[in-house]
Amino acid sequence: MKNRIIIPFAAIAILTLCFSCNGTAQKADSTAVKPLYVSEPVDFDTDDPAIWVNPADASQSLVIGTDKDANGGLYVFDLKGKIIKSKTVKGLQRPDNVDIAYGLNLGGKKTDVAVTTERLSHKLRIYSLPDMKPIDNGGIPVFVGETGTEYRDLMGISMYTDPSGKIYAIVGRKTGPKEGYLWQYLLTDDGTGHVKAELVRKFGTYSGKKEIEAIAVDNELGYVYYCDEQFGVRKYYADPAKGDKELALFGQGDFAVDNEGIAIYKTAGNKGYVLVSDQGARQLKVYSREGKAGAPNQHPLIATIKYNANQTDGIDVVSVPLNADFKHGLLVAMSDDKTFHFYRWEDIAGKKLSINP
Repeated sequence: MKNRIIIPFAAIAILTLCFSCNGTAQKADSTAVKPLYVSEPVDFDTDDPAIWVNPADASQSLVIGTDKDANGGLYVFDLKGKIIKSKTVKGLQRPDNVDIAYGLNLGGKKTDVAVTTERLSHKLRIYSLPDMKPIDNGGIPVFVGETGTEYRDLMGISMYTDPSGKIYAIVGRKTGPKEGYLWQYLLTDDGTGHVKAELVRKFGTYSGKKEIEAIAVDNELGYVYYCDEQFGVRKYYADPAKGDKELALFGQGDFAVDNEGIAIYKTAGNKGYVLVSDQGARQLKVYSREGKAGAPNQHPLIATIKYNANQTDGIDVVSVPLNADFKHGLLVAMSDDKTFHFYRWEDIAGKKLSINP
C-alpha cells in the first residue's frame, strides 16, 4: 500500500520526485499524461473510485471514492471533481474499495447501487444511487466463520451482473487461503426493500506474496480479473455455474512494484483494454481485453502509459460519452495526496490506443 513521504519545498523546487513503495526515488516524467481535473481532497486517505453513469443524463454522472480511515467515508464528486456534500457519507469504518451495479430489484423497482467494503466491521455497506441512502440494514457481514488473522478484513470488491440480471458482489480481503481467497455473494431484496447477500462460491488462487485487493468484472464477456499483488493478474469466469478454473495469469514481470488498480475500457465488438495501475511507477499497463486471435485467454501487454497520479491504488474507467469534457470516456485514478485524478480517455489513449465511440 502507499507510503507517505514528506519532501521539503526546496527539494521540490530543484527536482520533482515521486517515491515508490520500496522507498526508491524516481523522477516525475514531464511527458506524462495530465488530468483534466484533480478532485477536491478528502479528509484522510483516498483509495478507490467508481464511476456511476446517470442513465437519464450522462452529464450528471457521479464519481464515488473511498476515504480509507477508521472514521472514513464515501465521497461523491461531480465530473469536475467537486465534492457533493449532500451525498457524501461519513463515519464509515475504513472503507476500502467501492463498485457500482445497475438495476438491483428492490421494493419492486430497479435501483442502482454503490457497494463498499468496510474493513473494520467486516461488512458490505450498500447505498442507493444517486441519493446515497443506506439500503443494507446497517451492513451485511461477509467472510463469516473465518478465523485467520486479517481473513475478514475487507478490501477489494467488484460487481457482476449476469445475462439474466442477477447481481453479485465479488469480495476480497487483506489476506486469505491459497485457494478460495475471493467469496461471491448474490444480492437480492430481503423482502423489506433492503439488500441481503447469499454466499454462492469461494474461488481464486492466491500466491501468498502480498494481498489481493483490486478486482474488475467484464459483464459482457463474463470474466473476473484480479490483481495478485507482486505476482500477476488472474482471470476466471464470473458466473459461478461455469466453474472455478483459472483461465489466465498474465502481467508477470511487467510492474515496478505492485500491480494494483484494475479496470476495463470497452470498445465496439467486445474489444478494448484491461488497465492495471503500476503503483510504484506512475503508469498504467494496458492489456488486450479480447486476447489474441483464437486465444481469448492470452492477454499481451499493448502499451505503458505514464500519468501524473502517484501511488495509485484504485482506478475506474468508462467508455461512454459523459459531457463536453469527457466525450470518449473518463478514467479516474487515486493519487496519494488525498485526491482523485480525472483523465480524458483520448489523453490516455494518445496514438497508441483506440477511442470509443
